[in-house]
Amino acid sequence: MSQVNRLTDGGRIDRGRPLTFTFNGQSYQGFAGDTLASALIANGVDVVNRSFKYSRPRGIVAAGAEEPNAVLQLGSHEAAQVPNVRATQQPLYDGLVAASTNGWPSVERDAMAVLGKMGARFMPAGFYYKTFMAPQSMWLTYEKYIRKAAGLGRAPKEPDVDIYDHVHRHCDVLVVGGGPAGLMAALAAARSGARVILADEDETFGGWLQACTETVGDLPAMDWVAKVLDELAAMPDVLLLPRTTANGYHDHNFVTLHERCTDHLGESAPVNDGRKQARHRMHQVRARQVVLATGAHERPLVYGDNDIPGNMIASALSAYIHRYGVVPGNRLVLSVTNDHAYRAALDWKRAGREVVAIVDARPGPGGELVQMARDQGIEVITGSAVIEAQGGKRVTGARVARIDAEQFRVTGDTHVIACDTIASSGGYSPVVHLAAHTGSRPVWNDDILGFVPGAVKGMHAAGGANGIYALPAVLADGLQVGLQAAVAAGFDGAEPITPPEARQWVEEPQAALYQVPHEKPTMRAPKQFVDLQNDVTAAGIELATREGFESIEHVKRYTAMGFGTDQGKLGNINGMAITARCLGQTIPETGTTVFRPNYTPVPFGAVVGRHCKELFDPIRYTAMHQWHVEQGALFEDVGQWKRPWYFPRAGETMDEAVRRECLAVRTGVGIMDASTLGKIDIQGPDARRFLGLIYANAWEKLPVGKGRYGLMLKDDGMVMDDGVTMCLADNHFLMTTTTGGAAAILEWLELWHQTEWPELQVTLTSVTDHWATIALNGPRSRELLSELTDDIDLSGDAFKFMEWRQGTVAGVPARVCRISFTGELSFEVNVQANYGMHVWKALVDKGAGYDLTPYGTETMHVLRAEKGFIIVGQDTDGSVTPEDLGMHWAIGYKKPLPWVGKRGLTRPDTQRTDRKQLVGLKPVDPTVVLEEGAQVVFDPAQAIPMTMVGHVTSSYYSPSLGHGFALAVVRGGRDRTGEHVYLPMADGKTHEAEIVSPVFYDPEGARQHV
Repeated sequence: MSQVNRLTDGGRIDRGRPLTFTFNGQSYQGFAGDTLASALIANGVDVVNRSFKYSRPRGIVAAGAEEPNAVLQLGSHEAAQVPNVRATQQPLYDGLVAASTNGWPSVERDAMAVLGKMGARFMPAGFYYKTFMAPQSMWLTYEKYIRKAAGLGRAPKEPDVDIYDHVHRHCDVLVVGGGPAGLMAALAAARSGARVILADEDETFGGWLQACTETVGDLPAMDWVAKVLDELAAMPDVLLLPRTTANGYHDHNFVTLHERCTDHLGESAPVNDGRKQARHRMHQVRARQVVLATGAHERPLVYGDNDIPGNMIASALSAYIHRYGVVPGNRLVLSVTNDHAYRAALDWKRAGREVVAIVDARPGPGGELVQMARDQGIEVITGSAVIEAQGGKRVTGARVARIDAEQFRVTGDTHVIACDTIASSGGYSPVVHLAAHTGSRPVWNDDILGFVPGAVKGMHAAGGANGIYALPAVLADGLQVGLQAAVAAGFDGAEPITPPEARQWVEEPQAALYQVPHEKPTMRAPKQFVDLQNDVTAAGIELATREGFESIEHVKRYTAMGFGTDQGKLGNINGMAITARCLGQTIPETGTTVFRPNYTPVPFGAVVGRHCKELFDPIRYTAMHQWHVEQGALFEDVGQWKRPWYFPRAGETMDEAVRRECLAVRTGVGIMDASTLGKIDIQGPDARRFLGLIYANAWEKLPVGKGRYGLMLKDDGMVMDDGVTMCLADNHFLMTTTTGGAAAILEWLELWHQTEWPELQVTLTSVTDHWATIALNGPRSRELLSELTDDIDLSGDAFKFMEWRQGTVAGVPARVCRISFTGELSFEVNVQANYGMHVWKALVDKGAGYDLTPYGTETMHVLRAEKGFIIVGQDTDGSVTPEDLGMHWAIGYKKPLPWVGKRGLTRPDTQRTDRKQLVGLKPVDPTVVLEEGAQVVFDPAQAIPMTMVGHVTSSYYSPSLGHGFALAVVRGGRDRTGEHVYLPMADGKTHEAEIVSPVFYDPEGARQHV
């Protein structure tokens, strides 16, 4: 298809660089400098999407971030898919592939279009709330088809291949918006000596000056822009950020800027010098002062069928003509309420196309631009408006009538003007979104018929964002605000600066018109769209107020006005005005909704930055990891650590390997890498008291050289962690925690220290990475270890269970602890991590004579479960107390300290005798290994739903016992010892088991004390 709407000259595109792109499977051409939207218009593409709710054909309406319809899907393959891209903001590049997000089987012939014809009769506001409620069993079906029918694109199913960056920045003055006001503000602040960041969402700076024929000083507008940019770029303390959207404004002048670094180059970030560039970059800026020079959005008028392709806002026509050399049609009807919009008709006329008429709602407009239009032979119809567009997939005509805006009625006969384009302008709405992000409420300004930003500490609004639209006033305001911001940031101000001259057009006040009246009542008239992206109509707003919704926030939620990626850029003021009219009140009385970040969509990749994969969740390896790899260990992830799971020999299954490892520990000696256990160094004069407060058991009398097992409770009395803490000195302790809970426990300790007990002199330091820990377990562990140390007496009388000794192992300084998580004679050898591999290999070499067997976490689980030792997070779930676990001995009931969890254990609920309690389960069939998580019932014959009285927490086969066994929590379980319970399975089978003690192996504990 040829570029039927492309002008032969003009625009800021590079006609020497043609580019080929694909839209909905068809190939087109554009030029470097085009946006996807301008290239589609150039090629005569009218229908770019189907509407969200009614599946009506939609065309391009605007030229910037306010575009509601041309929200497209980009990407030539699955990994490159990017949803919700505004065609008006996507630079064209060679090979770009885009598609509509709605429309099946095609956007031209959409099977869902019948909904648009059925209209509000069957799908009014609140349709989903009222309809898909019963029967409840059908909801999954409803949801499936609702989600299929609605939506704005789809997320890719394959991982993103691009990278993203985060940058933290500080500046004195952040200027958001690179139009005339923003440029002047940045220039004034920079000349004052301030560090300045100037950001604009567009490809180039200049704002609306890129779409006009104005002069600034004695230069064409864009030449003046280039001159200012050259001066700013030469300043060392100025950072210019085009293609950068201020997407969020937060407390204390913290602003997030989303920079699109390579979207204009292709769908994947290019590679330079062997390094891949970041596709997007998120600048996290802390500014002393913020200048919002975000301009204003032109408001379209709300009239019948104003969504037919070919309906546009007036300023978009000028943008496409001047920036891209594109005219979006041939015959124009312009419906306006202000002088400024006449520029669109004049630009259209200069481009060689026909302006059929300008329809002005004011009874007698007479400004300079109005007179210019008349002088060029353009018919100006006053006191009137376009009340309805005609056409299907493209405008074919405009119905025009005289109206009385104040009385909201049509006062004269209607007539149809043939045209293919209708542009409208109902005035301008300052972009207050960023200021509203802070919670500041916008303030109504009657002079401009719009809201301006409310007061925010450290923020200054300039130019269009402040309701100032005339170019001379905009330049002066930008200059003044820039100086004010610099002074507020602590600078004296620059030498006196005179704003450049610009023509002051004589304009007359605009008319207050938001919804154009129709011959028929709003509920019967053709649809009058307020929010094009969300298919919100004037009739829907009327219905909301009729049904009792008076708060503008409630109206928004009932109708979806301003939802999604649109955030009310074009429609909110019109929607508020319609709500106000229906409620019989003013717009200020009705108020405005408060916008939220993000201003425009931001990819998750940009939000995450490089905080992903191994940089977000780093993989941690112990000092002996390489040895485990060489021995063929299989690993499991525990927290961030890679822990050996089991060590299979040739041809062994996991079950066979685990049984072999278990028997080796029970009969000889096994070695395990326990380095991943959390270790927290606790020092200070109040360290002992701190332990007494944070643990459930007592610590005042623990002597140096000994350790104690402790339970840590949440303040509700539930178990949150456990571990052994060794007393290294009177004011020095080493606490061990579960591997996965180490970071959380350190945070928990700091929380209580800093908020509840700040008077305690105690320091907490994570030393997990500092130590390599090697566990030797089994009856022959003492023999093996004695061969590698001659300064530690390992005899049972000299070195008792739960004690530690300092000495050397394999010639390395070591701290050896007698701690057992297997129930066997055990020694934990702790050495500085850099010596871990040396000591491990020395033990393995000596262990060859003892048939030393390395074992992993799966074997550890079996061995500890045989002894009834719990694993927090597996045998507990945040609802288990120490008493539920039968661990009364680990509670310091007589401690005078107000330890954490003490009050929680006194609650009536925690004292109930029918709470779920830890028990052992012995299957009646010894070959059965119960499923972990299997539910326990007392009566297997009970009808479904059965009364669940507990569940299995740990279950294994024990080669030492010769049968399967399990730990479980069962309601009132300890009093039911000897009784049988039942475990119904999903396959219909029911297993029977006897409640027994949770300690299956060596209940007296003799083996670990030998």
